[in-house]
Amino acid sequence: MGHAPVQEHVEQAMTTHEGLAAWVAEVAALTLPDHIRWVDGSAREYAELTDQLVVDGTLTRLNPELFPKSFAAFSDPKDVARVEGRTYICSEKERDAGFTNNWMDPTAMKAILDEKFAGSMRGRTMYVIPFVMGPLHSEDPKFGVEITDSAYVVASMRIMANIGTEVLHKIEDTNAFFVPALHSVGAPLAPGQSDVAWPCNEEKWIVHFPEERSIFSYGSGYGGNALLGKKCFALRIASVMARDEGWLAEHMLILKLTSPENKDYHVAAAFPSACGKTNLALIEPTIPGWKAQTLGDDINWMRFGKEGELRAVNPEAGLFGVAPGTGWSTNPNAMAAIAKGNSIFTNVALTDDGGVWWEGMTDEVPGHLTDWQGNSWTPDSETPAAHPNSRFCTPIDQVDMLSHDYYSPEGVEINAILFGGRRKTTIPLVTQSRDWANGIFMGSTLSSETTAAATGAVGVVRRDPMAMLPFIGYDAGDYLKHWIELSAKADQARLPKIFLVNWFRRNSSGGFAWPGFGENSRVLKWVVERLEGTAEAVETPIGFVPAEGSLDLNGLDVPASDMDDALKVVPAEWETELAGIDEWYARFGDSLPAAMAAELTSLKARFAA
Repeated sequence: MGHAPVQEHVEQAMTTHEGLAAWVAEVAALTLPDHIRWVDGSAREYAELTDQLVVDGTLTRLNPELFPKSFAAFSDPKDVARVEGRTYICSEKERDAGFTNNWMDPTAMKAILDEKFAGSMRGRTMYVIPFVMGPLHSEDPKFGVEITDSAYVVASMRIMANIGTEVLHKIEDTNAFFVPALHSVGAPLAPGQSDVAWPCNEEKWIVHFPEERSIFSYGSGYGGNALLGKKCFALRIASVMARDEGWLAEHMLILKLTSPENKDYHVAAAFPSACGKTNLALIEPTIPGWKAQTLGDDINWMRFGKEGELRAVNPEAGLFGVAPGTGWSTNPNAMAAIAKGNSIFTNVALTDDGGVWWEGMTDEVPGHLTDWQGNSWTPDSETPAAHPNSRFCTPIDQVDMLSHDYYSPEGVEINAILFGGRRKTTIPLVTQSRDWANGIFMGSTLSSETTAAATGAVGVVRRDPMAMLPFIGYDAGDYLKHWIELSAKADQARLPKIFLVNWFRRNSSGGFAWPGFGENSRVLKWVVERLEGTAEAVETPIGFVPAEGSLDLNGLDVPASDMDDALKVVPAEWETELAGIDEWYARFGDSLPAAMAAELTSLKARFAA
């Protein structure tokens, strides 16, 4: 099909939604695809697309006895993670993007994007993907439409969101607003030119226009750069929508805990990528009588209910987890879901029997693998078998411990919020905030050592407010102010209690002071007991840490010295930390809320005393 027939096809409008029809026509005229396909979301369509991706060499079909209906993909080595340096918030005023975001004048950026997208889909199929974040039949469904020239993106979006014909009909029936999300790998094909297994472009742009609620992604085919319902919509654009509409879009898991007394509690937890969020979301408690169920591992949309309670829903339909460190001994719930199949793995290693493997998946390392770059690999190899940011993309309804409340449009009431990062020193295993404002302070100064989830140096300590540093769609000071102002309208007695956690504190010999993984359920038990007022705590300048004997360590062989190292508050370490917070808060300038400046002043005074 040439370009003229494509234009004619567009004008025959595959939708009764005038705004959508006009946008699709506009994009087709700009990008000049050879074909257009409206995605229906069906199993048949998915099978057709994945079959073709196997033929094209983009996907490798896995052994159906090991991983049924599953595939492995291997990206270009230069397209393996979020590209934060090429990610922009193009608000109308530079001040509204704030210091945490890259900004460019919207008019100037659109001129660049128009040039990049012009003809970018030549020789390719343009896919139109209607999708909804969260339950389709909720009171206020949030719709998007992603246009992409990547069948890999279509297949992955089918796992991560509710897509297709039913969603399109709902958009049409309600004449709904939708977030337009345009994606191209930026690799047009000339007539007769052979394609590559992973098309992408050296030049990458991930751009958000918050006022018009639109997303443009060019040059990358990987992860959150290309699956635009995820970080781009569900956090960057949704955070702006949440500010304007009076709710919160957060980078948080949602976990349901049930005590031996059969009482339920819901915990939201914010961790930077690759810091154990999925492991906690799918935790298998090690203490008798406690049960955990998950509602989500990454995105959490929260709004206050009619009684002033904070309620949460997970707007996603799948798990897009970091593979390394996810294993049968550390996260059996995730592994059991993955083993059911219907998954797409990216940049993991292949086993000789047609399966996949990554570091930490099994205690025993295979004797031979094909690594993520196609090389023969053995345990003596000097490089990892799987890329450190390799991923599994798996339907959430395959998780055995999925709470039935996941499907509730009203969501669940959140009783506690955890903020956590990866720190070798300074931050104790668990600290309860002094009050809600102090908890926001904890979140605003959250720090972590960087991981492979984003490009750049690994192991550098950086501040990551609410684990949202790469995802706040507007000024960070205004974001903190929104937390403060929104909570002021709530039932103060029902506000969640806030805790700061750090599973990664080191002991005096350099090893981990705390075993982590399933044993983190002991920390969650202490959190619940603090909610109930039954667990003892010691007041420190930074908040309340567990008193000796208040953490349930029954059956756990952790030396007393390690527990001391895990829980101690060292003033000398906090001198350095306070200096770092000073430097961090200075970057906010006039937009830092006065309440947060007051919290820092009070913290300094407590240490001085």
